[in-house]
Amino acid sequence: MESVKTVAGAVGSSRAINPWFIAITVTLATFMELLDTSIANVSLPHIAGNLGTSNDEVTWVLTSYLVSNAVVLPLSAWLSVVFGRKNYYMTCVALFTLASLMCGLAPNIETLIICRVIQGIGGGGLAPVEQAILVDTFPLSKRAAAFGLYSMAIVTAPAIGPPLGGWITDSFSWRWVFLINIPIGIISLILTNKLVKDPPAFEQARANRVSNGKSNVDYLGIILVAIGFGCLEVVLDRGQRLDWLQSDFINWFLSIALLALGTAIVWELRHKNPVVEIQLLKERNFALASCFYFVFGFVLFGSTLLLPQLLESLYGYSATDAGLVLGPGAFVIVMLAPFVVKTVPMVGAKRYLLLGFSILAFSMWHYSHFDLSVDYGSFALARAFQGLGLAFLFVPMSQVAYSYLPKDKNNKASSLTNLFRNQGGSCGIAFVTTMIERRQQFHRFNLVEHLDPGSPEVSERLANYSHQFTQFGYSVSDATANSLAALEQAVNRQAMLLGFLDCFVVLGCIAVGAALLALFVKPPRVVVASSELAH
Repeated sequence: MESVKTVAGAVGSSRAINPWFIAITVTLATFMELLDTSIANVSLPHIAGNLGTSNDEVTWVLTSYLVSNAVVLPLSAWLSVVFGRKNYYMTCVALFTLASLMCGLAPNIETLIICRVIQGIGGGGLAPVEQAILVDTFPLSKRAAAFGLYSMAIVTAPAIGPPLGGWITDSFSWRWVFLINIPIGIISLILTNKLVKDPPAFEQARANRVSNGKSNVDYLGIILVAIGFGCLEVVLDRGQRLDWLQSDFINWFLSIALLALGTAIVWELRHKNPVVEIQLLKERNFALASCFYFVFGFVLFGSTLLLPQLLESLYGYSATDAGLVLGPGAFVIVMLAPFVVKTVPMVGAKRYLLLGFSILAFSMWHYSHFDLSVDYGSFALARAFQGLGLAFLFVPMSQVAYSYLPKDKNNKASSLTNLFRNQGGSCGIAFVTTMIERRQQFHRFNLVEHLDPGSPEVSERLANYSHQFTQFGYSVSDATANSLAALEQAVNRQAMLLGFLDCFVVLGCIAVGAALLALFVKPPRVVVASSELAH
């Protein structure tokens, strides 16, 4: 009798926990981790100066985090099964928080890079496990609302990272960019311990794996996945700096990545208990959702990198002001999330995906028509319009991803979708970084080639420059020399602008491709109420 009362009490206490408290708790740590992917970017010059290292070496502060993050991400589903989802999640939060403290206290660049590796290992498991927790905590009818909250963190954190990092670095010290994670991590640990529980179905699945002899560890799969994605992340992050395939370093790492990942795919498809369940991609909706996540990350992170660079290099914005341009997009997503959640059942995930990617493509096309006279309001409005497209995507993507998967595959599925999103972001950043430089060189060559010194337009421009310099007291010869330099600078600025605009065009084309893919989505399963089942 006492045991029955104990069980009843446990059930009653578990039911007393509002699932939204659990959603906010796990989103808190994920927001912190996603913030760290971009918050340190603007602090790199300060870190290099304070620790006495070169600008090239200090970029490993970013690369080391991304590499370790990419390695752990595909393994997170398996690790949460081995250690228990709650235990693994709390370990990740604790490791991330401790590593943040160590980063803030690092005495030299070598220590900081090692601590960033540890931080990436802890952070890599947070987003996939949170997604799996949300899927198991909320019934299918309420799941869209939970993913609406998650989408706010996914989009808002990378957007506010650069301006927040710039403000903290300018006002205090670069070390506080890492130290601010400590109170958030501690709060997350306390709340997770109090609120989060592993669902009975998850525990039963773990027990069944052991009893059926399926607890054997896929050591080769772990090694292949870790080497493959680790090397791939190094290639994506360092490729442009080292001129891609012109570098032996990049060639070696790319070869190792392709060999390891190719072998891993063959091995994982044949293994009885794979660490990464590639078989899930045979389900059409899940495969399409993975593509959507990749494009989502590609366009979001690519444009988030493009805009601040464009504003700082051509419009003279400070890092903080450039970062603030990203704010309206996040605001629109936060405002629209409840509306999207309520209307997804009526409108349908397929229509929302088509609409969202179409708006996203149009927003990229809108960016591609900007010129050097565009003001802050125009950029902020364009970013808000981009946020409108993103707002219609995340909840439907999540709904499509899990629509036809059995519940015991939620862990593996969340690991894969987050992997696609992260790899999309890494590819997007690598793409725009390379394309800006290559297209800038291309346009500069074309502009110079068509620049006729004898044409009336060029002569008039040089005369205007010369007149301005002579008004400032320059001699005729100095004014002529400075006029030629000013003309060259104008050509370089125009070439740079055209390079940025080309990137927006390609991002828009990629979004169009995703919109077309949305046409192949199967309608998600209809949620049947329990009262209907009773009849």
